[in-house]
Amino acid sequence: MIDIENMIWTEKYRPKIFDEVKGQDNIVKRARAFVKQRNMPHLLFAGPAGVGKSTLALVIARELFKESWRDNLLELNASDERGIDVIRVKVKDFARTKALGNVPFKIIFLDECDALTREAQQALRRTMENYTRTCRFILSCNFSSKIIDPIQSRCVVFKFKPLPKKDIFEIVESIAKKENLVIDNKTKQALYEISNGDCRKVENILQSSAALTNNIDEKVIYSVASQALPKEVNEILELAISNNILESRKKLLNTMLENGLSGLDIIKQIQSLIWQLDIENIKKLNMIKLCGEIEFRLVEGSDEFIQIEALLAGIAQLNN
Repeated sequence: MIDIENMIWTEKYRPKIFDEVKGQDNIVKRARAFVKQRNMPHLLFAGPAGVGKSTLALVIARELFKESWRDNLLELNASDERGIDVIRVKVKDFARTKALGNVPFKIIFLDECDALTREAQQALRRTMENYTRTCRFILSCNFSSKIIDPIQSRCVVFKFKPLPKKDIFEIVESIAKKENLVIDNKTKQALYEISNGDCRKVENILQSSAALTNNIDEKVIYSVASQALPKEVNEILELAISNNILESRKKLLNTMLENGLSGLDIIKQIQSLIWQLDIENIKKLNMIKLCGEIEFRLVEGSDEFIQIEALLAGIAQLNN
């Protein structure tokens, strides 16, 4: 993939750079239109991690300002600098100066801005209003509900979605080709299921796996991601359903210890595999409800091994 941050800006990259943002076709189309017009409103990017929010912000800056993009972009991570002083000092000082080049505004990119305090958000609201002539804001967050309404009303909101399977497979194939990795369809499917559409997670798992072997299979992926193989979790569930509770408990504890899994990790895997079981739908619903109750207890601080055993006992009881 093209390194957006450090690449040398030449004509051959320019037509391709927007294509680096995968799985967000409608958003990219609108962003291209803003760049073409050399004008844009304040933007709010909301969505899960690893789906291209920061990349698109950098792409817009590079497309607008070309070689002078570093002088016209202020990038701050609001989770590190979240107080009101950051807005009053850093942001205001940058916003009040005129842009270099033929674009009439600068860009301030605030990443993870849902971490800003309420006071900082109120100060940001006034800054956005006062410096519209010389500055545009791109705000990025995981949860738009944590951004106050006055800021949301000043922005065009873009809702990013997790990357679909097709785009994850395309990214994996591209990396495999460049790095000479052998990856089959089962492995790609495992990467997609583990990542939940998070491109960053896919690339990190692939990099760790490639350090072990060039021939990457499903077992390597689950090992690197510190997750149990679906086949093992399925066997645990089948044993519990058939009322073989002692064998189910033994296999579950072995799986958790061998893979270094916490109680919350294993419950998430159990919950996702319940839907694939060949049992009545009403039993599946009751098992999901039981998973939710056990997860709540674990979050509240209960002993994980006792609670996991209680989960297996509850599954066995539901299926008798």
